[in-house]
Amino acid sequence: MKLLELDAIGVAELVNAGEIKPSEAVEASIRACKVVDPQINSLVSTRFEKAREEAEALDKTAGPLAGVPMLVKDLGSPELGEPDYMGSRVLKALDVRGDHDCQNVAGLKAAGAISLGRTNVPELAGGNSPGASENETFGSTRNPWNLEHTPMGSSGGSAAAVAAGLVPIATASDGGGSIRAPSSANGVVGLKPSRGRISRGPVLGESWAGCSTQGMVTRTVRDCALTLDLLEGYVPGDYAACMSPETPFLKQMSQPIESLRIGVCDINGLGETHPDCQKAALATADHLANLGHRVDRAWPEDMFDMVFLDSMLDVMGAAMNFVVQRLSAAAGRTLTEKDFERGTWMDAQRGRDMTAAQYLATLEKINTFVRRLTTWWHGDDGYDVLLIPTLAAPPPKLGVMTSHPDDRRQTAYTIAPNLAQFNLTGQPAISLPLAMSSQGLPIGMQFVTRYAEEGLLLRLAAQLEQTMPWSERRPSVWAPDLI
Repeated sequence: MKLLELDAIGVAELVNAGEIKPSEAVEASIRACKVVDPQINSLVSTRFEKAREEAEALDKTAGPLAGVPMLVKDLGSPELGEPDYMGSRVLKALDVRGDHDCQNVAGLKAAGAISLGRTNVPELAGGNSPGASENETFGSTRNPWNLEHTPMGSSGGSAAAVAAGLVPIATASDGGGSIRAPSSANGVVGLKPSRGRISRGPVLGESWAGCSTQGMVTRTVRDCALTLDLLEGYVPGDYAACMSPETPFLKQMSQPIESLRIGVCDINGLGETHPDCQKAALATADHLANLGHRVDRAWPEDMFDMVFLDSMLDVMGAAMNFVVQRLSAAAGRTLTEKDFERGTWMDAQRGRDMTAAQYLATLEKINTFVRRLTTWWHGDDGYDVLLIPTLAAPPPKLGVMTSHPDDRRQTAYTIAPNLAQFNLTGQPAISLPLAMSSQGLPIGMQFVTRYAEEGLLLRLAAQLEQTMPWSERRPSVWAPDLI
């Protein structure tokens, strides 16, 4: 097997065994970035020389990710000395750079991982579409399975890079589906952890009313479990805390899984579900039943209550208005519509017009929605897991999602109706690349369970990785074959 085909654990095992040097792993990924990334445009900045120096200085037993190349999402994840542009022309003009490593970057580096650079995102997590990494400042990231299609967003740059084989792991974040959507679109594994599972420290705390969390995109379930072990845990000052597991997630992943009660939702309560996605959900349900799980066609009654979407848009608007004000202060002038993409500006204006009382009313509506929705997983009749297509349709062509910047609801109705609910509830949810569309694009299946039970999701994911394997599928742009 070629070096670039290995997952992060596989690379680290070779390094720790002395079979390869950290510099060899890093150099292979640097070559891949130089040769392959021009086709997909996943990178907005690189630190190749620093990475080479760090690889040469790294002790071969530096940790469980010794010598593993990684990429960092250029949004909400500052990295000491590196560009922190967040897709913004304003931040790029100011050449804003990180003055510290955030908690997730520091944790991965402490385990021996080596950062090669930063990945593309929509402008300030909004832009003309928060669900597509198509950026006026840095260009559009392309889906490695079909270069005419979007990799989704906002972690689209990270997911596309991992899918194309540039690196085995990349950081991501999820405020309304931004780990799970690109994981589905690019055929990789993406877990949105429980609220408070991964700290946003040492500077950030609550983000998007607690909806946003840090995470990773990986090609294998075991890499997902290991990185969660490395990053999870309370840091003093965190606004929320999730109790650490008694057994590490990587070890939990290999434990037998009990028969689960699984509800399957194959509809889009806000619009249509693409036939390929519906077919994939029902096929996955049949497979789970054959594995011995108890499977019903069932989902929470309030799953598609419009309050979740309206509340999410209110939170996004308030957050964007705050960001625009902070950027104006940093730029030393009042920023105007000309400084932003149309969608970003419209979000900010919606937030500007919101009163404090209206925002507090939104938080109250979120609380009511969360308490009603989450009861489905609890009680004597509660389900263990909800299975639902990650996306209601395969990833569309480039430009489709950014063509209606004034209407944030359009994307939710047609492509992403199944994601933001679980940002509001804070539950863990994972997207697994279990199917392919008739046009050869990945289709992810999303699994959602009770708060703090990531271990259950990982055991189920490991079972499906073994019985419905995806490792032999390769995108059309696949670095191991191209360098």
